[in-house]
Amino acid sequence: MGKKYFTTHEDLAIYQMAFKSAMQIFEHSKKFPVEEKYSLTDQIRRSSRSVCANFAEAWRKRRYKAAFVAKLSDCVSVASPQEISEAAETQVWLKFAVKCRYLTVEKGRKLYGIYNQILSGLVKMINRPDDWLLE
Repeated sequence: MGKKYFTTHEDLAIYQMAFKSAMQIFEHSKKFPVEEKYSLTDQIRRSSRSVCANFAEAWRKRRYKAAFVAKLSDCVSVASPQEISEAAETQVWLKFAVKCRYLTVEKGRKLYGIYNQILSGLVKMINRPDDWLLE
């Protein structure tokens, strides 16, 4: 299925959505107060970019099912109660940005919803990794 139609991770809609969202977050976070520079601003930028980076790395590991699924899981799943995935972490930072009034409710909801779509797509890939593996 997937492996026959895509040559790079950048061809996939899920990656494009994650990259576009990370760039939107970057643009919005430029307007966050300076006192948030080393906390909320850095955290939301890092986690949103990490979704893209982990996805790209997973794509390169498609030769090995376990490695592919493990790297996709870095984008999605909860490894332990103390760790949350990058996409879910981004959603938490979005909530903080809205509550602190750095983002409008509308912008926050839109971005949060996009991350729900990203999470859904990644979970589908994790549940059907054979569709994406190299032969």
